[in-house]
Amino acid sequence: MKTGTHRYQTDPRNQTILININGELFPRAEAKISVFDSGFILGDGVWEGIRLHHGKLVFIDQHIQRLYAGAKALDMDIGLSPQALIQRLMDTCQANEMYDGVHIRLMVTRGEKSTPYQDPRATIGSATIVIIAEHKTPIKIDNSEGISLFTTHVRRGYPDVQDPKLNTHSKLNCIFACIQAAKALADEALMLDPHGFVATCNSTHFFIIRGQEVWTSTGDFCLDGITRRNVINLCKANNIPVFEKNFTLSEVYSADEAFITGTFAGLTAVKQVDGRKIEKLNTQQPSLLQQLQGLYLNLIERE
Repeated sequence: MKTGTHRYQTDPRNQTILININGELFPRAEAKISVFDSGFILGDGVWEGIRLHHGKLVFIDQHIQRLYAGAKALDMDIGLSPQALIQRLMDTCQANEMYDGVHIRLMVTRGEKSTPYQDPRATIGSATIVIIAEHKTPIKIDNSEGISLFTTHVRRGYPDVQDPKLNTHSKLNCIFACIQAAKALADEALMLDPHGFVATCNSTHFFIIRGQEVWTSTGDFCLDGITRRNVINLCKANNIPVFEKNFTLSEVYSADEAFITGTFAGLTAVKQVDGRKIEKLNTQQPSLLQQLQGLYLNLIERE
């Protein structure tokens, strides 16, 4: 039975973590928000997934920039400066005596409503800011094992319907895709754009390798993922041909290698798409994915 792409080692310390709600720390069992909160009622909010590695918030400037850009687009006032929010993240980790192997979910909603209603003018308080930091070490998935994907019928839509570039709490289309992949006994869903080209996965980003070239989608119908962008930049810095372009499922099926990217697990090999094995015909050729994984780990250490 497949278990998804975010496999992690169970850690008993997570049962006693302190969760930060609007600057106040609560034991896990006591951490609550109002049933009138915009995030609960409407999915009206933005969020980021952040790693704490050797006491440092990895790529934090990129995460914070994306969070504030999303909030601005939604006409949402976070109510804290970026520097103050970063300090709150660090304070939460320090209160939990966390240093390494930590995954943080930072969530910001528009705040509490006077009544269950979508109009932002019904909001009666300031933004709700929740920080959940957990001890989460990814279970390493060996490249020879990899993960499997299933192409879902659920498409990544046009920005005038729901802008896929925004990292919002409203993820129902991705959840539908995830459910379909799970029913097909796959780890994650591969999603196409409205034109039938490959767009992204339901919770990660997708790349293929053909020859010595790295391909990913144009980015028009997916979030500009932090890890995705860093991999693209690493390719450019190391003279590895990389293309953000349209490509089809046929080109995926005949790829030499494929992988997904995400903040949680970095770069993970994809070994099967829709029951088709992804494998190199020339086994003497070195793995470009393995090289990229090494470059990415080095980038994190430099951070």
